[in-house]
Amino acid sequence: MIILVANLGSTSFKYRLYDLADRPTIGGEKELARGGVERIGAPESRVYARTGGKDIETVMPVPDHAVALRAALEQLTGNGGPLGSIEEVAAVGFKAVHGGRVSGVVRVTPDVLAAMEEMREVAPAHNPPYVKAMRLLGEKLPSVPLVAAFETGFHATIPDRNGLYAVPTEWVEKFRVRRFGFHGASHRYVAGRLMELQAKRPLRAVSCHLGGSSSICTIRDGKSVGTSMGMSPQSGLPQNNRAGDLDPFVLLHVAKATGRSFEDLLVELSGKAGLAGMSGTSGDMRDLEEAAAAGNARARTAIDVYVGSIRHWLGAGIVELGGLDELAFAGGIGENSPLVRAEVCAGLEDLGIKLDATANAHPGDKSQPGGGERTISAPDSKVTIRVIPTNEELVVARQTRDLLVQKEGA
Repeated sequence: MIILVANLGSTSFKYRLYDLADRPTIGGEKELARGGVERIGAPESRVYARTGGKDIETVMPVPDHAVALRAALEQLTGNGGPLGSIEEVAAVGFKAVHGGRVSGVVRVTPDVLAAMEEMREVAPAHNPPYVKAMRLLGEKLPSVPLVAAFETGFHATIPDRNGLYAVPTEWVEKFRVRRFGFHGASHRYVAGRLMELQAKRPLRAVSCHLGGSSSICTIRDGKSVGTSMGMSPQSGLPQNNRAGDLDPFVLLHVAKATGRSFEDLLVELSGKAGLAGMSGTSGDMRDLEEAAAAGNARARTAIDVYVGSIRHWLGAGIVELGGLDELAFAGGIGENSPLVRAEVCAGLEDLGIKLDATANAHPGDKSQPGGGERTISAPDSKVTIRVIPTNEELVVARQTRDLLVQKEGA
């Protein structure tokens, strides 16, 4: 069963093409191709692909996710691509973000698209490009099923004490105001790997998905019990260009001082704030670290605020769990920034968290199975610290396959 997975980040697009067995089996998963686009909307975007053992890379302007999706389809069906026609795909799985009243894994229908549209103001950087991509593929591939695997689904196990805001009950019941949580595919993958790697039960873990968009998840025995993101992906940690947590009365104060509307200010908070707004750089951690090393004080402060927020949520997770057995770093920053990992773990030896500086600095061997997965804790650390390159696309491919098989057997 060939499954194409589309993963749209706020400034990125990734795809993977899998050939999966109809039932979960050892060795029954084969990746046929992968590719994507980084820094969408920037003057120069990186377009890359790996298929047939060959790597392809181009730098070109990619203004939006629709253009990125078209480029992916051309890569898959063009000369040397693994597909003669896109109709060979059994389904397209989307790592969908926010469906509000719709969650879990579902076939994309007009009602699902309507539910995503209802939450577009809550997820302005994600829902509009996903809805646009789903509609585009629905038109181009009317015979291929589209499946949405919502990020919120993994966090359905969060107890009310960690999932509810202190707002009137009417807000919760009528407007679904609560902590939904996101990056569910990544945290689900990390949770699954930790359950495979660690025999201890109960297993207390904190997953740090750190990238252009970041969140922390508190996990007990493979299930989410708390997360840093709330009702929207704009919340929690400072993001690449989004503010993260913010006192709502800041908006009232700035609106009155400037005469600007709430809507105008929210647009700025969701596109020109975060690490980019603080530092004056692109907000990409690679650029921030380079600028900070060159003496840019604003870049250094942005890194400090980011790390401080990670440590805040890590501490909250340790308290919720009553201790910690596993600390995992995933995502582009989590996997590739020894600086951020070191600063997150600095001074936490009394909590049993002790990093091995040499192991942390080593990039791992990404050519081997596991793609750079490694342990970076010191031998005498009570908490095992790991780098786990996440595989959100594989999670979505499995979920898509399982839904199709379930429907066929119904």
